[in-house]
Amino acid sequence: MRLKPALAAVVISTLAVARPAAAGPALLFDATDGKILYAEEMDDQWHPASLTKIMTAYLAFKAIKAGKLRMDDKVICSELANKQPPSKIGLPIGGELTVETALQALIIKSANDVAVMLAEKISGSELQFVADMNAAARDLGMTRTTFSNANGLPAVGQVTTARDLAKLARAVATEYPEYAEYWAMTQMRIGKIRLGSHNGLLKTFEGADGLKTGFICDSGFNVVASATRNGRRLMAVVLGEPSGGDRNVRAASLLEHGFQQLGWKQIFNQATIDNMPVPAEARGPISVRATIQSWDCGNGKRNPAVEARRERIKAAKIKREKAKKAAAQKKAPSKPDAAMKSAPSGTTPAKQSSATGTPAAAQPVKAAPSAAATAAGAP
Repeated sequence: MRLKPALAAVVISTLAVARPAAAGPALLFDATDGKILYAEEMDDQWHPASLTKIMTAYLAFKAIKAGKLRMDDKVICSELANKQPPSKIGLPIGGELTVETALQALIIKSANDVAVMLAEKISGSELQFVADMNAAARDLGMTRTTFSNANGLPAVGQVTTARDLAKLARAVATEYPEYAEYWAMTQMRIGKIRLGSHNGLLKTFEGADGLKTGFICDSGFNVVASATRNGRRLMAVVLGEPSGGDRNVRAASLLEHGFQQLGWKQIFNQATIDNMPVPAEARGPISVRATIQSWDCGNGKRNPAVEARRERIKAAKIKREKAKKAAAQKKAPSKPDAAMKSAPSGTTPAKQSSATGTPAAAQPVKAAPSAAATAAGAP
């Protein structure tokens, strides 16, 4: 652990929030005044993954405040947005969402396609939006951050730090408190489709009220977590955890200990996310792919519950196909040779039905894929 002597005097005891092996950077701070309560490698660069979408939302809020964007405006799914991999809503090219729904999908579902849709709506193109993201980062003092896209998918040069993410999260909370409920929502609906949040702390940690999770193989499992108790709001940044469960435990332990440390113990703490110098030994980005417990990263085990669900879905699909096939066979006319064999002696066999004479209702109709099926394909 590399900490400046001044910072080491004010951080939480390492015994109380012991760092797991191979864990990445971590930072705990007071959202009101920016005081640092705990820090580990907070200036080491890291791949942000979907934490990038905090900046995307920040620029959307900024555009709304400036009158350039309205909540009832429509954002359209372009070909570029449609090509984004999951997690996504899965709209077809030309599909539309209101800005309000798009922001909820961006924050709650972490939809990669919606991030591009908002970027194109706000700045005209994702390329220009990325330039706007980097300009906003400089304005916020995010000195070790560079954005390359609007959604956080793997991209060369897209890096940030725990401290920079803390500055961004604090800006979102203080400048746009009217959108606080979006970060605290555990689910949303688009039509009949229910979409849930990836932030497990919202359901398990007392006072949890935001903000955002992120994951790609090279970054591991990241989170900027927020909780409020007795009028005090703390935020924790946790990067590079090997699993979603480890991410939740690490963030919860930091927040819980932080609430225990508030009060007189912090009277003489003057270290903030703005006044602490960046250490000369701060590192550049690394990949933690080899430590990540994820099948997608080639280094994990399949979740038994997920596998069981997949098997149930597969069995149900086979059952439906068999039922459709049986119904189609039942409706189809008898075969000509069977009719001839069954005709009584001395009678004329029934006239053979031609292909063109078969009623259209007897032909099975291929069902169009539903929107629910499209959404179910996203993790």
